[in-house]
Amino acid sequence: MALAATPSSGDQGRGALHLVFIPSAGMGHLLPFSRFIGSLASQGNVDISVVTALPTVSEAESGHFAALFAAFPAIRRIDFNLLPLDDATLAGTDPFVLRWESLRRSAHLLGPLIAGATPRASALVTDVTLASQVIPIAKKELHLPCHILFISCATMLSFLAYFPTYLDGANADHLAGDVDIPGIGRIPVDYPPNVLRNPDSLFTKQFIANGREIAEVDGILVNTFDALEPEALAALRDGKVVPGFPPVYAVGPLKSSATDKEAAHGGASSPIAWLGEQPARSVVYVAFGNRNAAALDQIREIGAGLEASGSRFLWVVKTTVVDRDDTAELKDVLGDGYLERVQGRGLVTKEWVDQEAVLRHPAVGLYLSHCGWNSVTESAAYGVPMLAWPTLGDQRLIAKVIKSGGFGLWVEHWSWDGGEGSLVRGAEIAEKVKEVMGDEAVSARAREISLEATKAVAEGGSSHRSMQEFLATLS
Repeated sequence: MALAATPSSGDQGRGALHLVFIPSAGMGHLLPFSRFIGSLASQGNVDISVVTALPTVSEAESGHFAALFAAFPAIRRIDFNLLPLDDATLAGTDPFVLRWESLRRSAHLLGPLIAGATPRASALVTDVTLASQVIPIAKKELHLPCHILFISCATMLSFLAYFPTYLDGANADHLAGDVDIPGIGRIPVDYPPNVLRNPDSLFTKQFIANGREIAEVDGILVNTFDALEPEALAALRDGKVVPGFPPVYAVGPLKSSATDKEAAHGGASSPIAWLGEQPARSVVYVAFGNRNAAALDQIREIGAGLEASGSRFLWVVKTTVVDRDDTAELKDVLGDGYLERVQGRGLVTKEWVDQEAVLRHPAVGLYLSHCGWNSVTESAAYGVPMLAWPTLGDQRLIAKVIKSGGFGLWVEHWSWDGGEGSLVRGAEIAEKVKEVMGDEAVSARAREISLEATKAVAEGGSSHRSMQEFLATLS
């Protein structure tokens, strides 16, 4: 096994500040890290190293790392080859949760790896899934400041921060009921990740360990902005959720800094070219993230709903959790004749889509989404109303943010269980699509949120100030 810290092309050591980033597995985690890193790298006065766990889980992750290092050749890549995870008790575990566990069990190797980095590291920025392992390494072994880049919403951070207090009060080791978070309010038991109801799940054990450790970090960076989650951010910063909680820096919405990405994936047949032929605000964009795969019968009901809605649509179909396993043909997935019936009005693809470019396109008028936080911040940034259909993990809590923010609709009884009783029928999907597409109040609120997002990241805005405050603590 080889563990090596090797620089990319370009000269390191220009700045006095050297940040080492430790991202986790899954595009939902990797994307905000790469955007935050790209933002810092563009400033040119911060040395950056990125711990790259190998092998990656998905092709999307491999390609994303390659694009990051190609766009910013001065960034140092620290290859971290993980120890084999030979544990028969973990058979059948979600491949991304399994990767988090592999990272955690190999984390003791990070100390020597980071200690040997040149120039000497100034601070670590870790993913929250690794917090309980990385924070002690930073504090006790490396004697370095340690920050978390939190990839979900501030509301989810509030839940994670308060969860140990809830467990201690309930004398439980799992989620047994509703949770009343000070400064936030009541979180129904079915809003947080359902797996937390199972005390024996690997995710529950990871979640609890990380929740107990995060109070020891020097600060938490969150991909949100003050106008999007004012109550949650205020409750965290004022110590209402947890007294003495570390500083919380809202630095979002984080956006891609790769200027040539759209051109690289363009072409006459690309979704962007197709959108250019559609009227303004006429297209429903449908995508459910990199980790979500619907059952075949639900996929066909979605297709029927989009067809019956009368709207134009761009639909990204995913049939497997890991992209390397997705070999099904669209015509087989959607059924005979579907693609022919919607030709010209609907574009269906299984290929990678530049989601930012889609959401900022003037033809897009609605996003039917799984409610991954990256997707929500992108939709908010570009003023696209949302129809929320959360699938797993933190996504019901995120849907709550959309609903309370007024820039989308959440149909709470929609689920992805796959059973006959939970199947969401095409007729209802069509009805809700038409409802949100015609709701001017929701569209107006989405535009307001977009303006607030622009103000937040502009010089002097709330997120811009938070970024400067974070960097000032390290200088």
